[in-house]
Amino acid sequence: MSKEYLHYIETNPDVMVGKPCIKGTRITVEAILEMLACGMSHSEIISDFPSLNEAKIRAALMYAAHHIARGSLA
Repeated sequence: MSKEYLHYIETNPDVMVGKPCIKGTRITVEAILEMLACGMSHSEIISDFPSLNEAKIRAALMYAAHHIARGSLA
């Protein structure tokens, strides 16, 4: 599994209590997953959060998939 998503995701204990976020934002991977789970389209999410784009949304999905595969999500 490619780790290209790491280009877009960071964890910083000083930002959102260390939750994984899109770099340079306070938008968490968790928030993106919740929006998708609620039925929001990529276009709707990008409209609400212009600092996001398709690649960053896919990066959040890949981050979650990678961590689930490793069994490292609580």
